[in-house]
Amino acid sequence: MSTARSLDAHPPRNAGIDLLRGLAIVFVLLNHLGLPMRMPLKTSALAEVLPVRLLQALNYNGYEAVFVFFVVSGFLIAGNALERWGSLARIELKAFYARRFARIAPCLLVLLAVLALLHTLGAADYTIHRPGQSLAGAVSAALGLNLNWYEGHTGYLPGSWDVLWSLSIEEAFYLGFPLACLLIRRTWLLASALAALALSLPWTHGALNGSEIWQEKAYLPGMAAIATGVLGAIAMARAPRLSARTGHALRWLGALGLLAATLGGRWLWPLLHEGLMLVLTGSTLALLVAFRSQPPRVPRGLRWLCSWGRLSYEIYLSHMFVVFAIVRLSRASGADARMGFLWYLPAFAACWLLGAALARWFSQPCERSLRERLLRSASVAGTAVAAR
Repeated sequence: MSTARSLDAHPPRNAGIDLLRGLAIVFVLLNHLGLPMRMPLKTSALAEVLPVRLLQALNYNGYEAVFVFFVVSGFLIAGNALERWGSLARIELKAFYARRFARIAPCLLVLLAVLALLHTLGAADYTIHRPGQSLAGAVSAALGLNLNWYEGHTGYLPGSWDVLWSLSIEEAFYLGFPLACLLIRRTWLLASALAALALSLPWTHGALNGSEIWQEKAYLPGMAAIATGVLGAIAMARAPRLSARTGHALRWLGALGLLAATLGGRWLWPLLHEGLMLVLTGSTLALLVAFRSQPPRVPRGLRWLCSWGRLSYEIYLSHMFVVFAIVRLSRASGADARMGFLWYLPAFAACWLLGAALARWFSQPCERSLRERLLRSASVAGTAVAAR
């Protein structure tokens, strides 16, 4: 098998990890549908039969869901790098960056083009209007991986732009990650630095308590979550198989911890404060380690969540188009606000269909084509250097 082909090989999918990503993207959508000016569940008829705190928890854990994505991302990308190159100290920069570019760039560039067009046309929900903000500034911030910084200085951007804050943090981490691996080289030293970053989460998050935007979107808290996933991948490379008892215990601990950090956050916050974020990232990691060691059989009734996990990137970037359309449609129809929860089901269906169409007819073909070209170029360049 040629180097380019081996580098381009996709690792097999893990149903448990897809399930976890599916749950995370569902919480993001619940959050964006349930904001106070849209269709919050706590003001719907559901509040007559379900606890208001439960409904609030369902609507207001989108931020925590993004941190679940961060941990999953660190775990998968570092784990795949270890499988591909055997050691993080042997990462091939061109191949690593080629993979990230092929996955991220097509959807991102198309999204920015569509948003720029909608802004130029003055479309409601998509027009950038805050003082200090501009179309050029938003586009350059998105492409420069500092949209979170841009919002911190100028305020929130419209929703379809705002989702790109997490991409800025994630890709800024991966811009420097392989360089750090090549410079540090020793696994124990790299792991120590990552552990310090991962454990800093409560302090880096809490230190920004005075500013809502900065606390939500600062680089260090998000990178701490990614570092947590990377640490798990390093550990799994050394002990890839767990005993059945250990795997079972990790699943229960992870599931209970994740449940506590999301649906039970209001009760645990007075006790743990910012330490609740470590419960969230640690529980996510426990589940990832258990699933990677012993891939689960997902019950048939939950397999739809796995498909959401497989499409999580496409759904994440495109779902705000559906959210805005559904909210405006519900208001135009004159529907009773108490029945707002009934609009959630068509919103979920439309988000999945849009994400699936985007993946099938655009992002996946583009990713395959870019990978083939970029990895072949990286392989040729590497062969030429080796021959000198």
